[in-house]
Amino acid sequence: MYLLSPKQIAKADKATIKHNKITSIDLMEHAATQCFQWLHSRLQGQNIKIHVFCGIGNNGGDGLVIARLLIQHGYTVNCYVVNFSDKRTDEFLTNYNRLKELGEWPTVISHENELPEVAFEDIVIDAIFGNGLTRKPSGFTKKLIQYINSTKVFTLAIDIPSGLFGSKSVSDKNAVLKAGHTLSFQTPKLAFFLPENKEFVNTWEVIDIGLDEEYIESLHPKNHFITKNDILPLYKPRNKWSHKGTFGHSLIIGGSFGKIGAVTLATKAALKIGSGLVSAYLPKCGYTILQTSVPEAMVEVDDEKNLTYYNFKTKPTVIGIGPGMGTHEKTTLGFEQFIKNNKLPLVIDADAINLIALNKLLLTHLPKNTILTPHIKELERLIGVWKNDYDKLKLAAKFAKEYSLILVLKGAHTVIVDGKSMYVNSTGNPALATAGSGDILTGIITGLLAQGYKPTQAAIFGVYLHGKTADIAVQETGYETFTASSILEYLSDAILDLFKQEEIEEETEKPPS
Repeated sequence: MYLLSPKQIAKADKATIKHNKITSIDLMEHAATQCFQWLHSRLQGQNIKIHVFCGIGNNGGDGLVIARLLIQHGYTVNCYVVNFSDKRTDEFLTNYNRLKELGEWPTVISHENELPEVAFEDIVIDAIFGNGLTRKPSGFTKKLIQYINSTKVFTLAIDIPSGLFGSKSVSDKNAVLKAGHTLSFQTPKLAFFLPENKEFVNTWEVIDIGLDEEYIESLHPKNHFITKNDILPLYKPRNKWSHKGTFGHSLIIGGSFGKIGAVTLATKAALKIGSGLVSAYLPKCGYTILQTSVPEAMVEVDDEKNLTYYNFKTKPTVIGIGPGMGTHEKTTLGFEQFIKNNKLPLVIDADAINLIALNKLLLTHLPKNTILTPHIKELERLIGVWKNDYDKLKLAAKFAKEYSLILVLKGAHTVIVDGKSMYVNSTGNPALATAGSGDILTGIITGLLAQGYKPTQAAIFGVYLHGKTADIAVQETGYETFTASSILEYLSDAILDLFKQEEIEEETEKPPS
């Protein structure tokens, strides 16, 4: 699914109103009703005090609709207008009047001395600022946000937590509401997936408000959130007449004395994901280890303890290089010659990335659509220091475009950048923060490339499956006992999960029920 910017959402709103021949009031009523139904289906009329804080724009209008519907269904509601400006949108005023027609007059807050008492056991609905916010909250509005945060009350944010920007970094973290759960209109926000916003976005869920899908497609959005619906069409079913040569030949290059495990894991992963043939090229000291650990793989060796010559005889389809390789002087010199002479598709990880970062001229020798899989420090060595998470993504996109590369930015929400578009992965959890996890990912992506997946598709598919193994496994293993080898153990489950007949997963990060 798409990740739309605030400007794209605003355009889609207008196009939907025009195409469906409705008013903005109608669209607001529908969106807010969806939010009310979400809450009502969970509370089932419970006697809980609900505080609805409304700004004076359209997000506040949503809040007024929600407050009205809650009151009409018998809930105990305190509705407040956060009066930070004399300006009001027409939609806000219409719904303000509708609430008054019920005999309910919202309390107006114009000063920090007027902040209401909120108890821990209450519920707060945050409809102060919406997705179009461009300036940080200040004055008593900031004080209100700080007060709500201090109560630790459960807070339901409408569309986006107040104070969080939809397309730029927060400049004052003390002026952003820490939402317990967010109901995001139509699509998630890019802001939800950035580490710098982790304290403001706990869980979230997409509410379909009926925006015109054809118009959204016409915008050709460049940012995507990858879910099962996006992955399933990528899958290549196997023909009964196929043979091992049909599915390519992966060569994994890596390892050094004491780090043979990394290249072993990557080799296993390339096999497990379905590469027809897999070879490993590593120092002689790792021969027995790899041949014993992965009997299905073919093995060639280099110097005794470190890669030096890179003179393999194998004729692979694709090469994955870097796991456990080290940065020994002879390894470095041999690697530079390898990169200059190689014409085959590459997946580059670990110390291979670090060696390229030390000699940026090597970037000009990489085949088009080479895939690099850096963790945060490797990325910094590669593209330089960034100011914030948005700047990081901008620098990564520029780097990928300049050198015609694909970057897999590993993290809690791994992002794939190919210079044209950006893809945010939906799977994975902290169980993957374990030694060897990245080596497995390198092997998986290499194996997918060998089978004929296009480079961007291989990166997206590989990252999704890699994360999905952890999502499935933690129900049995917990986080702590999950290891890199567990990824391989549950990889078949992750693939089979694509074809389960139960209801397709919603685009959501839900709170526990």
